[in-house]
Formats: sequence, structure tokens, C-alpha cells
Amino acid sequence: MDIAQIQTKAVQFLANMAKSPELALPVMIIVVITMFVIPVPAALINMLVAVSLTVAILTILVTMHANEPLQFSSFPSVILFSTVFRLALNITTTRAILLNAHQDEEAAGAIITTFGTFVTGNNYVVGVIIFLIIVIVNFMVITHGAQRIGEVAARFTLDAMPGKQMSIDADLNNGLITDQQARERRKTIEMEADYFGAMDGASRFVQREALAGLIIVGINIIGGFILGVAIYKMNWLEAVQRYTVLTIGDGLAAAIPSLLISTATGVMVTNAASGANLSTEIVRQMLGQKRVLTIAAGVMGAFTIFSVFSGSFGLVFSLLIITLILGGFALAFDRLGLGQQESAAGRPAPAGGRPGSGMSGAPAPSAGTQQGHPPSAPYASPEAVSALLYVDPMELEIGYGLIPLVDPDQKGDLLDRVTMIRRQTALEMGIIVPPIRIRDNIQLRPNDYSIKIKGVEVAGGSLMVDHFLAMNPGGATQEIEGVNTTEPAFGLPAKWIREGGKEQAELLGYTVVDPASVVATHLTEVIKSHAYELLGRQETQELVNIVKEKHSVVVEELIPNKMELGDIQKVLQNLLRERVSIRNLALILEALADYGTLSKDVNVLTEYVRAALARQICKQHQMNDGTLPVITIDPKLEDLVLQSVHDAGTMSYPVLPPEVIDKLTENMSKMVEKTVQLNYQPIIMCSPRVRMYVRRLIERLFPSLTVLSHSEISSDCKVRSLGMVGV
Repeated sequence: MDIAQIQTKAVQFLANMAKSPELALPVMIIVVITMFVIPVPAALINMLVAVSLTVAILTILVTMHANEPLQFSSFPSVILFSTVFRLALNITTTRAILLNAHQDEEAAGAIITTFGTFVTGNNYVVGVIIFLIIVIVNFMVITHGAQRIGEVAARFTLDAMPGKQMSIDADLNNGLITDQQARERRKTIEMEADYFGAMDGASRFVQREALAGLIIVGINIIGGFILGVAIYKMNWLEAVQRYTVLTIGDGLAAAIPSLLISTATGVMVTNAASGANLSTEIVRQMLGQKRVLTIAAGVMGAFTIFSVFSGSFGLVFSLLIITLILGGFALAFDRLGLGQQESAAGRPAPAGGRPGSGMSGAPAPSAGTQQGHPPSAPYASPEAVSALLYVDPMELEIGYGLIPLVDPDQKGDLLDRVTMIRRQTALEMGIIVPPIRIRDNIQLRPNDYSIKIKGVEVAGGSLMVDHFLAMNPGGATQEIEGVNTTEPAFGLPAKWIREGGKEQAELLGYTVVDPASVVATHLTEVIKSHAYELLGRQETQELVNIVKEKHSVVVEELIPNKMELGDIQKVLQNLLRERVSIRNLALILEALADYGTLSKDVNVLTEYVRAALARQICKQHQMNDGTLPVITIDPKLEDLVLQSVHDAGTMSYPVLPPEVIDKLTENMSKMVEKTVQLNYQPIIMCSPRVRMYVRRLIERLFPSLTVLSHSEISSDCKVRSLGMVGV
């Protein structure tokens, strides 16, 4: 089969693809995979290079004629697949050059040979310089700028979403648009956010491709020279000439489409706000003012005067002056004619547009004008930089798909739930939870959320906004349909079900909650688990000041005569770490005042405080019948733990042999599993002298396991042993 037949078959193949566009992408992927592993004849390489260049030209033309981003919504995918295609083509041409260039100058196709000879003037030094300039311009200027614009556009689009949503809801409530129009607008807003998020990532493909092209060319030149001289026995000058020319031709054949795609990327993200054809907008805005054209003509006149003395380029500036003056006169006459037409009509059209249009066609107001300062406001002065150093104590970051949960206009009540969580935590744990900052994060997936404490993520999850979470509390025997998942707060198996299946699931015995409740529950558990991290010296001082209003005597006796504020903070943190409420702070301070002179070890003082809170601790863990099921520790194990305690100065901790720890872990796991099967909360009981050491031994393996001592059992608490753990 000759070259003409191959090209004819290729054209027929492309024509068939045009009739069945749904097959184009799968076929392209197969072609790319084939190009990676199978040598391709030179005639087909010509066709593939031409296709690459054609796709790049089509892409930049489409971007220039698109009035809005969603008219070319597939552009991020086009960037991805065109980049992969060009890289596969690079591999194909590299294989052809290295294997066959010593025999045939057109081993990689006539197009690449033409790029390497005609474009570079058959001078490989010139070719290298041209290629480097193209790559530098592409990598350091166009792709870098397009990437930055894509990042900012994605950020601003996401920030504007709440304002746009509120504008749609306002128009809907005022009867200016229908429900269908509101749904279409909301869908458009979500599609725009998805588009700019995808563009933010797609721009990186183009940038890295430019760098990869430079590296590939360097490798090909060096590899070709080695092959030509060492294996194919070519003259070294001939090897350098041939492989460099062909490699530069290959690089230019890939760099030019890459440059066009990079330019198209920049055009698409920079033209996002114009809402009109790019060419029309540029001509209208740059050549639409007579005064500007006149001033430009005057400046060119100054250059013309200067050129008279040099005598070299006066004609060029003279032609430009004539063009600018004629353009200014044409613009003036055009506006004069327009004014006469308006006068003949009697009066100009009303500013509101055509009659009956209402406000449904008006664009949604920008979120930046509705929600405070413009994005540049925080950086308006050097002093404002200090605000960036502040780290929020607690943050809840959400993907843009979860914004309805926090938007009151969309019946989102998560903000109210967070307020209730802070109140509930104050009642249960005795601490004042700092304000929880809720913000969107474009780096998260649309339906994901992240909980951070002091800037570090400690928990997160994923929701399905239009579904409900169904959990089996243990009594439901019949399965329900849904998407399997894990409840994020407690790690329980669950299913996301549709709203229509909620009632049936509840009748079958499942516990069904909405997405906002899932987030609220998870947030509550995170606060309880990390409450000790939220209690600093400043927060401790605020709590002490509250107690001092009614219990000033104990505060004045304790601070600073017996204990420093930092030591009190550490005691309170020890209690919160094991989920012991510090709400009865007056009693805690009384205990510290009693025992503060006996020991300066905050861990020992914590044990004294726990004994003083015995009734509260027992009440927290008692069953409804007043009993307290516990797992006891073998006295021999207690002695072994006590004997292994190592004093490190600032703290003491047990150091048991590895085989003892393994045996303890095994026995403890069995007892905990047995207790859970009996529907009891696992609680360990031991003597006061080893309680904190036992806690340190097991907290890594069983972080939620409660460890009590005999001194923490109140007189009215009935203890029931479920078993004993030993080694």
C-alpha cells in the first residue's frame, strides 16, 4: 500500500468518525495506546502531525468565537486529550527518527523533515534557537499567565456563587422568573464553577507539556548522536546534522500546536467576562474612540519627524498616521450618522431594553458587591498583612456542592446547628468553643467537607446533598436500596437513600438523618475529641474569670500562690482529653487548692481532681438502672505496670516488655469485644495508683476506652464486673 492509499484510507476513516462522533474519543484513545507500542509508518505520521496541527487551529478559532465559556464546555477535556495525543506522537516520531533516520531523511515523515529544513533554513543551529524561543515563550509567558488567570477565575467564580444563588432566589420570589428558569440558572452557575475548576487543572497540562517537549528534544539529539556514531557508523558531523534537524523538526511540529493550545487557554479564561465575540470586542474597544486614534496619530507624527533625520523608516510611520487619521474620521462620521438616525426617530430607546423584557435577562449581581470588600481589599496596605498570620481555632471547609446546607435562602440550617453545637458543648463539656469559621474550598470535591483545628485537618467526609443517610441501629433485619458508605462521626456502616425511600427506611427500623445532621454530628464528636486542643491559656483565663465572679476566694487562694495558670490549663486539658466535663470548674479549683501544695505534677493533681469529681464521672457512665458495668485489671498486672514505670523528669510512663504488651492487647481486645456484644460501653477499672499508666498503655490502641479508678466511684454507684484482664 503506497502513501496515497494510506492517506485516502485515513481521510475515509475521519469522514466515518464525523458521522459517528460518539466513537471519536474511544477510537482516539485506542490510537494513542497503539502509538505508544507499535511503530507507525512515515505516511501515517504525516497524517497524525497534520491532525495535531488542525486540532490546535480549530481549538483556538473556537475559543475566539465563543461568547461565553460554556459554549466550549468541553475545552478542559480537549486540552487533556490533545496533550496526551501530542506526547504519544512525540514518542512515535522519536522511535522513527532513532530507528530509521540513518537510512532515510524522511523516516519520521515529510512534514517533520520540512519543519526541520525549510523552517530552520536547513541550519540546525538556527532551528535550535527558534525552538528554544518558542518553548520559552510558551512555558514562561503564555502557559504561566493562563494558569494564574485560571486559578483566579476559579476562585472568583466560587466566591460569587452564593451571591448569584441569592439573586436567583430573589428573582424567583418576586415572580420575575419561573421555577424552570431558576433551575436552569442554578445549573448554569454550577456548570461554570465546574468549568473553571477544570480549567484550573487543565492549564497545568499545557505548562508541563512545554517543559516535557524541551527535555524530549534534548534526549533525542543526544541519543541520536550516540546511535549514529556508535551503532550506525555515521560521521559524527553528519550524525549531528541529521538527528538535530529531524529532532528540531519534531519539536517544532509539537511546539507549534502546543503554543496554539496555550494561547487558546489564555484566550478562553481572559475572555470569560466579556460575553461577546473576542474579535468584535477588541476592535470595538481599541478602535472605538476618536480621541485615542487622534493622539496615537500625533505620537506617530513625532516618530516620523525623528525618522526624517535618520532617513530610514519615515514611510512606515507616515502610512500608520494616514491609517489612524482615516479611522478617526470614519468613526466620527459613523457616530454622526447614528445621532441623526436617533433624532429622526424622535427620542432614543429606553434604557430598560425592549418592552416587556422585565429583569429576567439581567445578569446576576456579583458576589463581590454583595458580600463585603473586593478581593484586593485585604492587601490594600502593608498593615493588612498581619491579619493573614491569624489561624482560626476551628474551621469547617465545604465544597461548592454543599453551599445549600449553609445558605438560609435555600433552607440551609447548618449555621443555626453550629450555634446549637457551641451551646451544647458549653453545657456538656464546660468549655467555650471559639467561633467556627465556615468557608468554601475549591480544592475540595464538590460534596466533600473538611474540619480543621488550628489550620490542620483532623476530620472530613463526603455527603450526597439530595439524599438521606440511613443507619441500622441493630434492630432492622431487612436490607434497603442505597449507596453504601460509612457514617463519618462513628465509622458505622450506612447507606445514602433517596428522599422517596426515607419513610420506608424508618418503618423498617433504620435511623435516617439529613446531610446537615451528619455534618453537625461529626462536628460535635470532633469538638469533644479535640476539646483539650481548643483550651489555651487565654481560654482558661476566661473560664477562671467567670468562676471568680461568684467564687473569688478559691481563685485568689489558688492563683498564683499555689499554682500558675499554665498548670491549671494542663489539668483541665487532661480532663478534657478523657472527655471529663470541666463545667463544675469551681469544684475543680477547690480540689487543686486542697492538693496544690502536695504535688506539682499536673498528672498527679489530675488524679486528685478526678476523685473529687467522682459523682459526676459515675453519673456520666452509669446505666439507667444505676449500675456501672466495668472490666477490672488483674492486681498482678497492676503491680507489673507499677514496677515498669519510668520517670523521664517531665512525665512518667510504663515500659513493659513487648510480649507483655502483645498479650495485654490481645486480652483487652477480647474483653472489649465481649462487652460491646452485651451492648455495654467498655470501661476499665483499676487502682488509683496505676490508672493514668494504664490509660497511657491503651490509649493508642483504644483511644475511646474509658479508664476509671476505685477512688472515682461514688458511694451510690453499683459496680458490676464483666470480667478481668491480665497477662
